[in-house]
Amino acid sequence: MTISEVSRECNITADTLRYYERIGLLPAIHRTRSGIRDYSEADCRTISFIKCMRSAGIQIDALTEYMTLLREGEGTREARKKILTEQREHLVEKLLEMQKTLDILNKKIESYEDKMLKCEREINK
Repeated sequence: MTISEVSRECNITADTLRYYERIGLLPAIHRTRSGIRDYSEADCRTISFIKCMRSAGIQIDALTEYMTLLREGEGTREARKKILTEQREHLVEKLLEMQKTLDILNKKIESYEDKMLKCEREINK
């Protein structure tokens, strides 16, 4: 498959695919004699996996390290698991921070409603 076909099928830009290849997130993609990237089904499965991991909040540098280890084989299982565990900890921290922000926003909205009700009562007198 060409880069444009993969881009459409996987809903990812060609620039992103090139970037992923350049930083080692994707292995070097096979090229035709004329130099055009020729993505295999395995490459497409890897792209789907990367998209899934990115949507789960895995950072690019951690995912690049993970994919490098994955290509090295079974002997890296614990190292890969450690990366996922660390990424989960980062995500939990982000969730806690977002929850604090949401709590503050909710208090502001409650306060806003109280003030608005007082104002409306004054108007309706």
